[in-house]
Parts: sequence; structure tokens; C-alpha cells
Amino acid sequence: MFTTTGSRGLYKAPLSKGLLLVLSGLTVMLTLLPLYQGLFMYNLQAITQQHQVWRWVCGRLICLDLKDTFCSSLLIYNFRIFERRFGTRKFASFLLGTWFLSALMDFLLAQAVHFLFDYEVEELPAGLLSPVFSLFVPFYLSIPRMPVTQILGHIPITNKSLVYIVGLQLLTSSPFMWLIALSGLISGGLYHCNVLRLQRLIFVPAWLSCMGQYILEPLFSGPKPSDETPLGMGATLDIQRQQRMDLLDQQLLLAQYNEARRNARPRPQGGLFDWTRLFPSLRHRGQNRPPAQPRPQAQTHPSPPPPLLDNSPVVEEQVARLVEMGFSRTDALEALRASNNDINIATNFLLQH
Repeated sequence: MFTTTGSRGLYKAPLSKGLLLVLSGLTVMLTLLPLYQGLFMYNLQAITQQHQVWRWVCGRLICLDLKDTFCSSLLIYNFRIFERRFGTRKFASFLLGTWFLSALMDFLLAQAVHFLFDYEVEELPAGLLSPVFSLFVPFYLSIPRMPVTQILGHIPITNKSLVYIVGLQLLTSSPFMWLIALSGLISGGLYHCNVLRLQRLIFVPAWLSCMGQYILEPLFSGPKPSDETPLGMGATLDIQRQQRMDLLDQQLLLAQYNEARRNARPRPQGGLFDWTRLFPSLRHRGQNRPPAQPRPQAQTHPSPPPPLLDNSPVVEEQVARLVEMGFSRTDALEALRASNNDINIATNFLLQH
């Protein structure tokens, strides 16, 4: 939605779709039935003094504020790229691990506020907020930052700026949301870095993942995105033609990339990228012809052969970014060569395959 990585929609992201539908639907139901909202309040005093431990579960699942639900849903939709990259089980393990860790961090941070400022935190914002904030850790560390434009010529806008703006809006929605955000960031950093081998202690079991795959995934699996790119509202005919041309160009690059990955050996001609695509007059030259024999009588001025993209230089910094995201160096090199060193298209290729 905001980033340029991954395709649109919720394809191959059943857990993200389930969270969006179920949690948003329960929030709307509680808004229409305010009598039951008290059961889902995240009240720390009731947990510690009255021993209502069930509030630690109910109070950290469903948002009671529609604005918090809207912002967190936008963030979950954007962070669906991690479910596509890691797989549903690993993504669910990350959410589960940070959910348990943030429950402990909420209590510790509330005690720290009481100790430092002599102020007792009674109630915190309800909802699945800490795991959402924890996803900013892999988002900051794994997704490359690509400049998009500038405001007033000095303020850069990147492909990640709108995500941070939505997170800032969620952060300022209530007085103690900063405590939830800090708890989520700490939990996300601990689980992402596998401190004390947390990833081996808190995870989704394989049997539960298989059960969800056969029972829940058919209900929440998103449709495969169509090949058509939605046109902008009010787009002129020239803009529509340009968008069609860009779409065909991306489809051609994707097809060539897939064909190159299927072949174990590099192709003897154009490599991963058909250079003659850029020159329409040379597209079909030399195809389906027997190899030309040398003729002494006719001498033409041989034009230099078009450079192969396999030998084109690749920026090591972009390769390092893709390797840090978890892709192999070979796949990163192939994707960058196929996309002509465009890291956005390369990342899109690797995330979709």
C-alpha cells in the first residue's frame, strides 16, 4: 500500500487478512455494544491488585478506539510483506513472541514510571498494538530506503515515510501509547535479534501451523493479484498509455527473470535481459537463421555487439541490501541484473518468488 515492495492485495498473506477482518469486526461490534467494552479494557490495577489475569489477554487483543483500529489495520496491511517473505508460521511466531514479551515489558515499564515519577499507570490502550509496533524493527532493518521525492527541495520523502507517519499518528492517539510503543519496539528488537534464543522458546508449533493451513487458510487466503494495474482517477489517455507501457515492461522483465531462474545454465545469447528489446528494429534479427558462413566478397561495417546485461556492473551496496533482507547473493545479483539495477523491481521479484 505504501511501500513499493510486493504486489497489491493480501495474496499469500492469510494471517494478515484474518487479523484485519476479525479484529476490525470485533472492534465494530464492541462499538455497537458498549456494555461489553469493560471486559476488554487493559487495566493494570485490576490485573495486579484484583488478580484479573484474563484482562492481560482480552485487553491486548481488541482495540476499543476506532482510530487506533484504523491506524493499526493500515500498518498490518503494509507489514504483510513479512508474511510473504518469512512465511505464515514464522510471521505468526514473531507476533506471538512479541505479544508475550510486550506483556512483560508493559508491566516493567509501568513500574519504572511509578518509581521514577511517582505516578501509577492504571490503564493502557487496548488492542494488538505492541506486536504492531514491534514490526517496525524488521521494517527499519530489512526494507531498503529508497528516495521518492522531496518537499521544498530539502525534505526527502522515501518509500517508507508514509508508514512512519501512520505509526506516529497511532503513537499520538492516547497519553500512554508511548509506553505501548516502547514496549513493542523493545520486544521486537529482542525477538528479532534472538536474544536468549527467544525464537526457539516462543514459536508457533508445526502441528498448529498445519492445522491453520488446512482449516483457516482457505477462509482467509487472498486472491491472486490481477495483471492489470489500476489507473489513476482522472488519468488522461497519455497517462493511461504510459501506465500500460510500464506494466508491459515490468511483465517482460519478470518473465525474463523467471525464465533465467528456471535454466541452470546461462543462455548463450542475451543473458537475463534481451537487450534488443530496447531497439525494435533489432528484435527479430538473427532468429531462426542458420549460422552465417564467412564470405570474402561482401564486407560490411560490423557494429559492436550489444552489451550483455550479465556482464553489466552491479552496485555492491544494493546487493548488500538484498542480502541483508535474507536473499542469497546469487538471487540478488540475478534480480538486479534483470531489473537493470533497479532495487525496487528487484525486491519485488524476490518477494513474489
